[in-house]
Amino acid sequence: MEGVAFVNGALQGQPLRQAAVLTSRKDAGACALRMVAAPAAAATKFDKMRLKFGVRTPKTQHESGFSYDEFESQMVNYDVKIGMGDLVQGTVVQIDSKGAFVDIGAKASAFLPEEELSIVGAERVEDFIEPGEQREFEVCSTEDVNGQLTVSLKKIEFRRCWERLAQLQAEDITTFATVESVNRGGAMVRVENLRGFIPGSHLGMANNQDIVGTNLPLKFIEVDPEKGRVVLSHRRAIVQSQMTDIETGAVVEGIVRGVKPYGIFVDVNGLTGLIHISQISHDRVDNPENVISVNSKVKCMVISQDKEKGRISLSTKTLEPEPGDMLKSPDAVYDRAEEMAEKYHKRLEEERKAAADVADDIVSSLDIANIDDLPIASGSAVN
Repeated sequence: MEGVAFVNGALQGQPLRQAAVLTSRKDAGACALRMVAAPAAAATKFDKMRLKFGVRTPKTQHESGFSYDEFESQMVNYDVKIGMGDLVQGTVVQIDSKGAFVDIGAKASAFLPEEELSIVGAERVEDFIEPGEQREFEVCSTEDVNGQLTVSLKKIEFRRCWERLAQLQAEDITTFATVESVNRGGAMVRVENLRGFIPGSHLGMANNQDIVGTNLPLKFIEVDPEKGRVVLSHRRAIVQSQMTDIETGAVVEGIVRGVKPYGIFVDVNGLTGLIHISQISHDRVDNPENVISVNSKVKCMVISQDKEKGRISLSTKTLEPEPGDMLKSPDAVYDRAEEMAEKYHKRLEEERKAAADVADDIVSSLDIANIDDLPIASGSAVN
């Protein structure tokens, strides 16, 4: 083992620095002192400190009480295993222009790059994080040569945004978003800080630059984190909003937009409903075009609706004062529509009550006392 000592001296008024090298010899354990004279130079600050305080001699294994091997074996117990994708708690210890250093309990402080601060984008690191702040971080790299890991806040935000969108879709929640841009295929919006697409067929308005900046109600069609795809529908949100104001059994007024061999399409407050050919009249209808023409006004009753698909089934048959009135005089049917709808509901209620009474009569007519006398099928047993 080598030790070094410095001797101060002077030669003809010039400063002299001499190094003494102490070399241990294995055979006799004696020490030889070899003086090496260096060229004349001014003593440095560190030379003066060594001359004043001396040089500390390292302790031997016997003096320290443990060996390097023992020290290394004990350090294994404090070696924290952290891998890519792990979520760790950390404390910000330092911030610079390129990111922040975070203590996560590893060998070295982890580094949080500026681009991993947030999905929003950061102009200054201080706007998103500050020294002493404790946060949850995701490890996004392996250790470099210095044992340093890279961590991210943005990846955690991304995952939570996707989870939020999946929840909104599962609960069929109507969300709102502003149109950022349009193209030939549709419009681009941002929902929960993620970009979403509204196909042109699902826009309830003209697809042009005029809708940029418009805040739209939207329903989710597809949320796929693996493909990074969010597809939404403006038209579906409008339909469901309007359908909440329409009740089954209500009398509504609309405009005939199309007549087909199987029925009549009616526009009801922006919603398209169908009067099936079987629901036009109690009498047989061979051709719907002979009953109602396109662009004419009609009154009809809502007999069913599918809010999920945005479909409404309508009927003029239920509003006829007499069977066949829709074929003879549609206007007479429309004039008494509310009156006939009230009678229709009253009749349905009477029929429901009558059915319930019949069921009660059947139950009450049973002789409970003689139930045990009823024949039992072979193979069955009574406990």
